[in-house]
Amino acid sequence: MHTIEVDFDVYKQLTIRRATEEVTCNDVIRELLGLGQTEADPKKIQTEPSPSDWAVKGIRFPAGTEFRANYKGQIRTGRVEGGALTVNGKRYDSPSAAAVAITGSSVNGWRFWECRFPGKSTWQLIVSLRR
Repeated sequence: MHTIEVDFDVYKQLTIRRATEEVTCNDVIRELLGLGQTEADPKKIQTEPSPSDWAVKGIRFPAGTEFRANYKGQIRTGRVEGGALTVNGKRYDSPSAAAVAITGSSVNGWRFWECRFPGKSTWQLIVSLRR
């Protein structure tokens, strides 16, 4: 995979052209260049919302979305199941509540956790989904 540097104005325009959070900047560029979708395009595997999905602050995390955080040198993990974020067998209604359970102190869970959507290979900080 290659990295392409773009300035802020280009990034802003790519972001504006994303119809949903599931549409990536790569999807936008492919569309602009007339390349069409790839076989592994996440839009093709996108499903209707399910009761097992977790919706928080206007962001929908499909069931099976993986979460991870590096805390004190250890990777902590979670997963979206049954309409909530499950970490160590416990259900949490917010990213911050799950982060506090790990750290024992007040934490912004949106900056603490990364997620990987089902069918995706890349991780992203969940705070980036709120832009």
